[in-house]
Amino acid sequence: MGIGVTGLFTYAYFSLSSHALSAAEYGAITLLWSAVFVTVSVLYRPVEQLLSRTIADRDARGQSGTGHLRVAATIQLGLGLAFAGTALALREPIQGGLLGGSATLYWILIVAVLSYAASYFARGFLAGHRRFGLYGGLVLMESVSRCLFAGAVVVGIASGQAVAALGIAAAPIVSLGVVPWALGRRLRRPGERVAVGATDLAVALEATETVEPRAEGGRADTEFTLARGSGFAAAVLVVMVCEQTFLNAGPLLVKATEGVRGAALAGFVFNVLLIARAPLQLFQAVQTSILPHLTRLRAGGETDPFRRSVNLTLAAIAAFAGVVCLVLLTLGPALMDLFFGGDFAYARGGLVLVGVGMGLYLAAATLNQAALARAQARAAALCWAVAAAAFVGFLLAWRLEDRVLQVEVGFVGAAGLLCVLLGGLYRAGER
Repeated sequence: MGIGVTGLFTYAYFSLSSHALSAAEYGAITLLWSAVFVTVSVLYRPVEQLLSRTIADRDARGQSGTGHLRVAATIQLGLGLAFAGTALALREPIQGGLLGGSATLYWILIVAVLSYAASYFARGFLAGHRRFGLYGGLVLMESVSRCLFAGAVVVGIASGQAVAALGIAAAPIVSLGVVPWALGRRLRRPGERVAVGATDLAVALEATETVEPRAEGGRADTEFTLARGSGFAAAVLVVMVCEQTFLNAGPLLVKATEGVRGAALAGFVFNVLLIARAPLQLFQAVQTSILPHLTRLRAGGETDPFRRSVNLTLAAIAAFAGVVCLVLLTLGPALMDLFFGGDFAYARGGLVLVGVGMGLYLAAATLNQAALARAQARAAALCWAVAAAAFVGFLLAWRLEDRVLQVEVGFVGAAGLLCVLLGGLYRAGER
């Protein structure tokens, strides 16, 4: 619910900014947001998922200590420093090319991306400990505080593009206000944590009398080193890059290869793929909760509940995708014209294809979380890389007259391939 409301406040931020700023100023804000969002998703979500999985696994096994937190913090700090060094070295193309020469927007980009390093670390910590209420509060505080900056410009308390853009950098800093509360609650209730840990340890020890879960390479999951943590984070980073390829390669390649009409056609393709993008925002809530849940079940050797959780999630996705495809089949073109307008005609069949691809993609994302819970991160990353390469290769190797249809067919085909590959990995894990 917190993530769902967050989406509404994010749309409100852009709506308020579009009314308060000129078209050129608002365009720069959207470019800044896109740059920040893609960067932090690729760089920092791997550590979020590393923390979520590791904390859940250690809690299920009754392990104590903070070594895993130091490892994750070291990786996150390294990623942040790598970004800072790259951004400073490429200041001219970033500031002059992407951000229209604005030094203010450039420094806001730097501060925002570095601040999100701490925010995503906190998200992984909260998810691993199953503090989903606080997790939702964190992302909600982030979106509300960002929206307040745009609102201040609209009502006249402040003015200018810089104030609206400042919300993008301030939001992750303000959202960290939930962290002292989370730590304070944990310190105030040590008895409860010990009781829960003892119960989980008893279950884990009872289960491991007959089943000893193993990580990749045959090692038990109890050892956590910088090398293992970095390996997991690197594999998930590959997954994040491939995820952005699925969502952004179509519009970018259309823009690059279609000459004069490329920009307008790319915008049309972007609108079509929003059918897949919008559910992915809400699905982040499922991804956040299912990874630590499956990890705890695996650590305790509970194979049947593990399987039931995955199957239930896949069934829910299938039902949701079926409803979306039915709506697109009956009202798709009319709804797209209402929401986006423009001079292009939305083909009913193409919209349904994207709806099917969305369902396959969400199913693949669920199977991916099962693979991460089973310590199959490298194999999962290979599946993503193959599917993403096939998608890009399909768009580059053939030039269909209807480029929009080509992107739609390529998306559903690549999502289906990804689902098949991860499904095979899931069945191998079952065996």
